[in-house]
Amino acid sequence: MDWKKNIINFLKFVIFLGIGLGILYLVYQNQNAAYQAQCALDGVPASDCSLISKVINDFKGANYFWVMIVLIAFTVSNVSRAIRWNMLIHPLGYRPRFVNSFLSTVLGYFANLGLPRIGEVVRGGTLSRYEKIPLEKVMGTIVVDRIVDVISILLVTSLAFLLEFQTLWGFAQQYIPVDRLVQVMVILGILGVLGLGVLWLLRKALAKTKFYEKFMNILMGFYDGLKTIGQLEKPWLFVFHSINIWLMYYLMTYLCFFAFAPTAGLSPLAGLVVFVFGGWGIVIPSPGGMGTYHFLVQIALGIYGIGGDDAFSFANIAFFSIQLGCNVFIGLLALLLLPILNRSNEPKLEE
Repeated sequence: MDWKKNIINFLKFVIFLGIGLGILYLVYQNQNAAYQAQCALDGVPASDCSLISKVINDFKGANYFWVMIVLIAFTVSNVSRAIRWNMLIHPLGYRPRFVNSFLSTVLGYFANLGLPRIGEVVRGGTLSRYEKIPLEKVMGTIVVDRIVDVISILLVTSLAFLLEFQTLWGFAQQYIPVDRLVQVMVILGILGVLGLGVLWLLRKALAKTKFYEKFMNILMGFYDGLKTIGQLEKPWLFVFHSINIWLMYYLMTYLCFFAFAPTAGLSPLAGLVVFVFGGWGIVIPSPGGMGTYHFLVQIALGIYGIGGDDAFSFANIAFFSIQLGCNVFIGLLALLLLPILNRSNEPKLEE
């Protein structure tokens, strides 16, 4: 059975990596065509007009002081995430060490580069192994952690649209068929209501199926995890770390503006919009947001007048700095350190 699971996981990895690379390639091809056209207008020979060369030169010319600050902001966000995670675990009667929670978190990010969303399983499994906490309990707290993140990104997205409504609405009217989009949303809403109605009518028959039993078990796991929020020792500290996580995420985008000359003059509000677009690019299942992040960041920067070629360069600088500078480097470090740091670790239970 193990080899079947390995084959399935490998196929998933290939599929998601292919999707990410495919989107990145399409973004590159589209932008390269525009770049070649601009070179032709400017009288630059095609032999001297290479988008790849431009991106490489932009990387070389980036201000790496600001890149380092961005990496520090990302690390600080993970510190807050590890502390917040421990706060969710404490009501269950366990006291995991901060270093294990932190390294398990960054190891999860590292795993996401291989297979989207597998990082949550790796993160939970790692902490469960080294802290001797039942896996289902750990996964319940991770579900709560992600629910808080979903609420957070929705709030941040709402804030961006509220503060930059005129700019975003003008962009939407110019490039998006708003009327058609509203029609599609209404149709989907009607279909959703009809679907819920059908499920309600068939509820007794569905209650006898194994799928229903598994689904209810998952819901109960979610419920048990959510209950831990009401049992927090210091709710205000939980809120503080939740805000700090997303503040650091925002700063990672805004401060990275200063690392690249064409974006250095953009406003904090522009940083908020680009951060929101890029954040949703990370949410879409692809390895670390590869391709989807680039595509949406380019769109957001285009709203503020940043050319497609420069937007493509910025997206690569921001994306690969985080992936290589933190997720890969610290992820590999976590793989090495976790067994060493836990050789004589005796997990603590709450009295």
